[in-house]
Amino acid sequence: MKNLKTWLMEIRAPFLLLTPVSVLVGASVAVYENYHINYFYPALAFVGALLSHIAVNVLNEYFDYKSGLDFKTVKTPFNGGSGVLPAGLLNPRHVYILGIACIAGIIAIGGYFIYVYGTMIIPIGVSGILMIYFYTTHLTRSPLLCAIAPGLGFGPLMIMGTYFVLTGTYSLAAGLASLAPAFLVSNLLLLNQFPDVEADASVNRRHFPIVVGRRISSLIYTQLVVAAYIALIVSVLLGYFHYMALLGLLTLPLGLMVMIGVRKYHDQIEKLVPVMGRNVILTLTLPLLMSIGMLIGHIM
Repeated sequence: MKNLKTWLMEIRAPFLLLTPVSVLVGASVAVYENYHINYFYPALAFVGALLSHIAVNVLNEYFDYKSGLDFKTVKTPFNGGSGVLPAGLLNPRHVYILGIACIAGIIAIGGYFIYVYGTMIIPIGVSGILMIYFYTTHLTRSPLLCAIAPGLGFGPLMIMGTYFVLTGTYSLAAGLASLAPAFLVSNLLLLNQFPDVEADASVNRRHFPIVVGRRISSLIYTQLVVAAYIALIVSVLLGYFHYMALLGLLTLPLGLMVMIGVRKYHDQIEKLVPVMGRNVILTLTLPLLMSIGMLIGHIM
C-alpha cells in the first residue's frame, strides 16, 4: 500500500483530472454531431490520453531530478515536482522505464487506430510523443515552445485525437473546441512557473517568467484567459457549438477573480498560491461546462 501511494505521488495523480476533461471535450463534439460511436473507442482513447499524461509527468520528474532542478525548487502544491525522487523513495531508472512503457502503450493504441482508420492519426500521435519525451529537455529552452506545448498537447492533440478515434475524421468544430482548453492549459503551466524562476534559470530553462519577467507574464496570462472565453463565444456565434455550450461562461466570475489575483500578486508567491489553486479549478471547469452544454444541446 505504501509503495502504491508513492507511485501515485510520482505520477501526480490529482493532476490527471485534466485528461478526462480533455477527452470529454472531443467526445462531446462527436456526440453533438450525431456520429454513431463504438463505445470501446472512447475507452481506448481515454487510456491512451491517460498514458500520455502519466508519461509526461514521470519523464518531467525524471529529467528534473537528473538535472538537479528538483533540489533547487521552492515547492508549492502546484510546482516543484512530487519530491519522490529527491527523497529517494523510488529508483529513478524505474521511473524512466514507466515513462517509456507509457509511450509504448500509446504507440500500441495508435497502431490499433491506424488499423481501423488508416494513417491520418499519425501526425497527432507522432507530435504528441515527441512533445512528451522532449518537453523537459528541449522545449523548455524556448519561451514560445514552452508556452505553446502544454496547450497544444491537452488541446488540439488530445481533443482532436479523441474526436478522430470516435469518428475517423477531423472537423473544424473539434478544432474550435480545442482552443479554450489549449489557452487555459498553457496558462496553467505558465502560472505554475512563477515560483520557479530562479531555480529554472539555474538549469538553463527559458520560459516567459524568466525571459520577460512575472509582471509581463501576468499580462500574457490575462490575455490567454480572455482568448479562451472569446473562442467559446465565437464558436457559438458561428454555429459550430450549440448555444448551451455557453454554460462555460458561468466560470466568468472565477476567471475575473483569478486574472485580478495574478496581476496583483505576480511577485508575491505566498499570496499567489491560492490564486494558482483557483486557476486549476478554472482550467478544469470551463471545458467541462462547455462539454456538458454540448451534450445537453444534442439531447434538446
